[in-house]
Amino acid sequence: MVIKMISVWSEQTKLPQFSELQKDISTDVLVIGGGLAGLLCARLLTDAGVNCVLAEQNRICSGVTKNTTAKITAQHGLIYDNLIQRFGENKAMLYFKANQQAVEDYAEMCKNIDCGFERRTSYVYTLKNRQKIENEVTALKRLGAKSDFVSGSDLPIDVMCAVSMKSQAQFQPLAFVSSIVDGLHIFENTQVLRIDGHTAVTHNGKINAKNIIVATHFPFINKHGLFSLKMYQQRSYVIAVEGAEQTAGMYVDEAQGGISLRSYGNLLLIGGAGARTGKPFGGWEQLRSFAADKYPEAKEKYHWATQDCMTLDEVPYIGAYSPNTPRLYVATGFNKWGMTSSMVAAKLLRDMILGKENELEAVFNPQRSMLRKQLLINGFEYASSLLAPSLKRCPHLGCHLKWNSAEHSWDCPCHGSRFSEDGELLDNPATGDLHEKE
Repeated sequence: MVIKMISVWSEQTKLPQFSELQKDISTDVLVIGGGLAGLLCARLLTDAGVNCVLAEQNRICSGVTKNTTAKITAQHGLIYDNLIQRFGENKAMLYFKANQQAVEDYAEMCKNIDCGFERRTSYVYTLKNRQKIENEVTALKRLGAKSDFVSGSDLPIDVMCAVSMKSQAQFQPLAFVSSIVDGLHIFENTQVLRIDGHTAVTHNGKINAKNIIVATHFPFINKHGLFSLKMYQQRSYVIAVEGAEQTAGMYVDEAQGGISLRSYGNLLLIGGAGARTGKPFGGWEQLRSFAADKYPEAKEKYHWATQDCMTLDEVPYIGAYSPNTPRLYVATGFNKWGMTSSMVAAKLLRDMILGKENELEAVFNPQRSMLRKQLLINGFEYASSLLAPSLKRCPHLGCHLKWNSAEHSWDCPCHGSRFSEDGELLDNPATGDLHEKE
């Protein structure tokens, strides 16, 4: 059997192609980045009657979007007890309502799209920490969420207990994208090299825009916003197997590096086994060992990997890029929950550009407090990486690169840039190959 190193979504879907920018143009809004977040921004702004252009340096959805497990849920791990403690009940309530509304927005948009949209119950389970689950159930009850404490599961795992959330969903993300890009003004193979004021400079033309949204996964403008201190990236892995017992729900372990599961057609998607990019990880071998133990008759069909931007406090950064960059916006730091976060970002940024008040601005404000433990960890990683002896250094900010033997890549433990064995850029925030200067 041939096991393909490609996501099942990419295997099944041929996305539309768009031309490269070849001249100077002007627009009301420029969206930089053709992943799901950028495409939804362009879709919602265009539908609101705004003149909008999207520029993608490769092909649309050629980055993280094609490698998602595509769970559409407001249940972002065990987050709500933490949110209440950090920000208070009102902001936690706003976060929950925004993400649950995003689930409903997808449901509405998918009514006439053949993208495998299915309602499912979501579960966060634990193998050993009952108290964490009980605390999360209590927090969700306070927020009015449809959730329950559940003992055991339908999985072949020794689950102690879980918290469930009803009325969530899953879908085929690239099939969805194929539909929503119809009528959008998109340029592919159009890398934005820099932004001068409100002019984006590309290889073959300039884009003058009244407003600019940076939706490039990890923001590429280093001199504003402090995102290199406020974020790091985590790498995680997925295998898709056939011949395994299907699950009616969507599951994720509350523990770092634990297992995530969802069904798709006759496949079971088993994910997780990751860690901070550039650090040791379980990877595909951990997932294969899990599958061999729990689903001994299953056969692997696909395997792939993905990467997620992690913020200091588990909440995305959506809003003004920095206090010193008027009408420059950002959507980043989705903390592994990019489906609903992309929809939340698109709606919030649409309202900000249209001058409409939105109570979510305060929740996702990128300029909120940085005084979190993770800031010290990020700073330590950066300082130690700069001091470490290395012949391979990331062109982004000079961190030393580590060899990823599973994927045959050079990975940056500071900010998550990745390069092929030959030095070709695979993942940002670096903007050029290893032999190039930023």
